[in-house]
Amino acid sequence: MKLKKLDYALTACKVASEIDIDFSKDFYFIGKTDEEYSLVCITEDTPANTLERDDGWKGLRIQGMLDFSMIGVLSKLSGVLAENKIGIFAVSTFNTDYILVKEENFDRALKILSLAGYDIV
Repeated sequence: MKLKKLDYALTACKVASEIDIDFSKDFYFIGKTDEEYSLVCITEDTPANTLERDDGWKGLRIQGMLDFSMIGVLSKLSGVLAENKIGIFAVSTFNTDYILVKEENFDRALKILSLAGYDIV
């Protein structure tokens, strides 16, 4: 399985409402529940008006489209990293999954995943 490194730093944050989000930006994930608006975005695109934020994330994208019938893809990736004491923040789109790792663990995560047979591009 191929994993593509994302070439930018990411931030996870909470915003008060959708009006705080600049929808013209190229990369972001939005989660809305009855309790919060969560946003993952390129750090330099983080809204000024955040309620909370956590900087210092780097990301990997699982290359290609993942069929919904595929089982355990995220579990296997997260398991390899968990065995090596590396936490993740996962987000998903219709097409694929993204694994976010804190910046200080990113190079070690790449090495571990590569040794586990993942192709890092």
